[in-house]
Amino acid sequence: MKKLVTAFKLMAVLSVLSLSSCSDENNEISKQETVQTKITTADLQKETTSISQAVPGTVQAQLDESQKSLEKYLKSDIQMAGVKVIGQISTQKGIEISKSLISDKDQYIAVGNLMDLSTVKLGRIGDLYAGDDLNIAQTGLKEMAAEEIKTGTNVMEVIWSNKNGKFTTLCFYNDSGIIWDNVLGGLIMMDTRGTVENSNTAAAKVVSKWYKEWWTANWLWGSKRGEMGYQITIYYTGSSVSNTDVNDWSNISLGKAKSESKVTKKTGAYGQCQYALGLCTPTGSLSFNASKFSVSFSGLGSNMVSNGYKSLYP
Repeated sequence: MKKLVTAFKLMAVLSVLSLSSCSDENNEISKQETVQTKITTADLQKETTSISQAVPGTVQAQLDESQKSLEKYLKSDIQMAGVKVIGQISTQKGIEISKSLISDKDQYIAVGNLMDLSTVKLGRIGDLYAGDDLNIAQTGLKEMAAEEIKTGTNVMEVIWSNKNGKFTTLCFYNDSGIIWDNVLGGLIMMDTRGTVENSNTAAAKVVSKWYKEWWTANWLWGSKRGEMGYQITIYYTGSSVSNTDVNDWSNISLGKAKSESKVTKKTGAYGQCQYALGLCTPTGSLSFNASKFSVSFSGLGSNMVSNGYKSLYP
C-alpha cells in the first residue's frame, strides 16, 4: 500500500513539473515573439512631425543627378520610381528607430563603385553579408546614423524598381542636401586609374621635383565625397638626390579612411617612397598592417585600396 501511495505522489510531482515546464516554455515563446516584433516605417512616422511632400531644391537636384548616374552605368538594372516624405524626426526614439531600420538585415543596400561594375552589389543586408561581415556592416551603419541623424532631420522613402520588382530605402536629408540613403550613400563613383600631377607641369624650383597621385570618390550626384593620395618630393643637385620627403592623406564623408607613407630611399641616384591608402563606406572596415606596410579592406562595401612604391629621379 505504501508503494502505491508513493507512486501516486511521484506521478503528482511529475505532473506539476511538466505543467511548470510547459508554462515556462510558453512564457519564453511569448517573450521571443515580443522581442522579434518588427520595427517599421510606421513606427518611425509616429516619431516625426509633418512636413511638405515637396523636397528641397538641392535634394531634388541630387536625386535627379543620381538617377542619371545610375542610368549611365547600370542602364535599366535599377531605377528610382518615386519618393514619399515621412516627416521630420522629432524625438530621440525616432533616431533610435532610424538606426535600427537602416541596419536591419531585411533592408536593401547597394555597395560598390559605379565606375567598376564588377564591384557593384544590390540586395538585402542579410543576403549580402554574413557572420563578421554582417556585424561590421550593421555596426558601421548604426555608428554613422548616430553621428549624422539628429532631431530635425527629414526622412523620406525612396521607391526603387529593378528586374525583381520594387523595394524602398530610407533617405535622410535636410535643406542642404541628402545625408544618407542605403543605395545613394552605399555606392560611390571613383576612377580606379587615379590622377597624376608632377612638377614638370607646374612651377617648381630647379633643385626640387615632386610627383603627386590621388584618387577621388564622388557621390552619385557628382559632388566630391572623399580623396586619398600621396606626394613624393626629391631635392637634388645635378643627378644626385640629397633628400626625399613624402606626405599622404585620405578622407571620406560618411565612411572610413586610412593613409600611411614612408621614405624607403632618401638619397643617391633617386628617391623612393612607399604608400598605403584606403577609404570605404560605413559597411566596411580598413586596417593597417605595419609589418607589411599595407592597408587592407574587410567586409562588403564600396572601397578603394592602393598599396605601392614610387621612385622619382632628378
